[in-house]
Amino acid sequence: MRKKPRASGTALSRRSILLAAAASLAVPRASGAQDSWPPVFEAGRSQFTLVRPRASMPQLRLQDLHGRDAVVTAKPGRITLVNFWATWCAACKLDLPMLASLAGSRPERLDIVAICTDTKDLRKIRSFLSGLAVQNLACYVDAYGAAAEASAAMFSLVGMPITYLVGTSSRVEGYITGAPDWLSPAGARLLQFYREQD
Repeated sequence: MRKKPRASGTALSRRSILLAAAASLAVPRASGAQDSWPPVFEAGRSQFTLVRPRASMPQLRLQDLHGRDAVVTAKPGRITLVNFWATWCAACKLDLPMLASLAGSRPERLDIVAICTDTKDLRKIRSFLSGLAVQNLACYVDAYGAAAEASAAMFSLVGMPITYLVGTSSRVEGYITGAPDWLSPAGARLLQFYREQD
């Protein structure tokens, strides 16, 4: 039987590579690298997902629940949550009251906009919302197709409900589907992270 030649002293063994990799993971990251990623925020099977490239939020021409025209846009220096929902959506019945609770808590430098995407029938929309605790929430109807046009360009509706976070620079940062708990510690950390971004 022939013996295998031994590896030279300069070659790395599999074990030494694995140990070096584990050690590098244990070393704390530099603070700049750590601060560049938002904290994890999850809802059921969904997680806050970054959007790249970041685009500026356009002005949206909508209607309020009384049929009055409204122009909605992100304000510099403030965070905007843009929520898309539908009257057929069961999870929206959980999500909209959560957003209303967040709005009622009067968080610092935060605007919340909830846009109905499936109908322009104000009576149907008001009926859907009447059984929900959403008094503090600014709800709108996509009467002119502005939200539908924007969703094709930047607010991709990959699930329902879906909430996009627009940062202080008025750029769309990311989204989460489902009914996340924005009042949880993880939700508060995510919002604070984006408040601190330039």
